[in-house]
Amino acid sequence: MEIYLVGGAVRDKLLNIPLRDKDWVVVGANAKTMKDSGYLQVGKGFPVFLHPETKQEYALARTERKVAAGYLGFEFDASESVTLEQDLMRRDLTINAIAESADGQIIDPYNGRQDLQDRILRHVSPAFSEDPLRVLRVAKFAARFASLGFRVAEETLALMAEIVRSGELGALVRERVWQEIEQSMATEAPDVFISILRECGALAAILPEVDRLFGIPQPAKHHPEVDAGVHTLLCLQQAARLSDDPVVRYATLVHDVGKGITNKDKWPSHHAHEALGLKLQTEITQRLHVPKEFAKLAALVCEHHTKLHRIKELRPATLLKLIEALDGMRRPERVQKFLLACEADARGRTGLEDHPYPQSQYLNTVLDKLSALDIGTLLKQAQTKNPQKFVQQCRLDLITDTINKLNSTDSTNQ
Repeated sequence: MEIYLVGGAVRDKLLNIPLRDKDWVVVGANAKTMKDSGYLQVGKGFPVFLHPETKQEYALARTERKVAAGYLGFEFDASESVTLEQDLMRRDLTINAIAESADGQIIDPYNGRQDLQDRILRHVSPAFSEDPLRVLRVAKFAARFASLGFRVAEETLALMAEIVRSGELGALVRERVWQEIEQSMATEAPDVFISILRECGALAAILPEVDRLFGIPQPAKHHPEVDAGVHTLLCLQQAARLSDDPVVRYATLVHDVGKGITNKDKWPSHHAHEALGLKLQTEITQRLHVPKEFAKLAALVCEHHTKLHRIKELRPATLLKLIEALDGMRRPERVQKFLLACEADARGRTGLEDHPYPQSQYLNTVLDKLSALDIGTLLKQAQTKNPQKFVQQCRLDLITDTINKLNSTDSTNQ
């Protein structure tokens, strides 16, 4: 029985970046051997075991054979006769098909170290096309390693496009698709994930609402980049600068999808794109089983981002309705995420990447004042028969007063 460190741990070690998880492959053993050695079996589709002390994953070396469509349509051979080289051949990319022996020797049958040096994401073998999920995984790796200068090999990109054309992406389990999207939103360059998917045609299959935005014009006066799809990528870049929260980044990604179905006769104007976008977001949520936290913030940003952009023009009653829609009294953390996504939208425009966004502070100032309002004491003093209306009026009066002071301060500073 021989044990090797494999996959991402070896790759990241060679790249001199922090290791995440350690995965091990065991050659020359079977399930009985592992169990007799104290390992706990956890894999169902193929034998994976937990080390009795470290709890790290140890998988028997295996080969795969495609027998049905989709991510799960494989048969496995995990017998003692499977070699390390055979196990490495079934992996997606050459940079993930490197192993390290117990004495530190590197086993690299598919030139993964050279591709690491050349910063290339290249598939190991034609068997890459048997697993459609790899299209999304390659795009995710490109996003994760963007700052290191990695690019997708032309032949791999072509193979990804073939997979898309085959329709195999449609066989993927929705939860697995969403998992890749969510993980990609957490990378340092989520815009690269979207760009790679679009380049191979996968974006139209996975997120057609976002793909549709490319080529749609916007008013050059407000959007020097003009193209709504380009604007989305710029917004994602800004969201990545402002927050590492994938919830904020996803909301930024889909905030403008309504522009894809506005009246073409009115382009480059996109009247009511906010309301139109809500319908499309609902379709995305249902199709991909988007978690509630992601879907809720995305809907709020979609519906209300333009209100925040022009917050100084809002009447007190409209501003109060916005705060109520955000549930600002009870969920201040959600408001801050909303503000970040809106700021990313405002800065996601060519030449305006570092433009100030005072709207966030404006809303926070109003919220701070409202939060300090002692509703209980006011109700006792008022002894009103309509407490709900009374509270609304108190909040409205406070907002009016706060806005007047803020505007007065702005006038003085000017």
